[in-house]
Amino acid sequence: MHKWIDHVVVRVANLDEAIAHYTDRLGFTVTEPPEDQPELGLRRAVLGLGASGTFIELAEPLGATGDIGNSLAKRGEGVHLVALAVGDLAAATADLKARGARVIEASGQVFLHPKEGHGVMYQLIERT
Repeated sequence: MHKWIDHVVVRVANLDEAIAHYTDRLGFTVTEPPEDQPELGLRRAVLGLGASGTFIELAEPLGATGDIGNSLAKRGEGVHLVALAVGDLAAATADLKARGARVIEASGQVFLHPKEGHGVMYQLIERT
């Protein structure tokens, strides 16, 4: 069912400072520059990981509310979610529900409740 890790979202308090740290100190390259996504309540930048298509997304909340803002206030900076590639999103979702997993479906996206992943929220992404 799970094919690979597609991407990891890291919530940060200050996107510009995080970008500088990841590029200057850790050697990452920004492959998608900062962009506001008000519909998700965040500002994000993408750091590519080679030719595989895997990436790290740095996400700063645009306000105190929304998933990133709420998580940042509650848990601080850190891993927000790990996205897993699946071949068939509908089939993977049905399989997880049949296994009794707490699945969150929102706006066409599928997540596993953090309690299912020992505090880590997983997102399922369909990739062929």
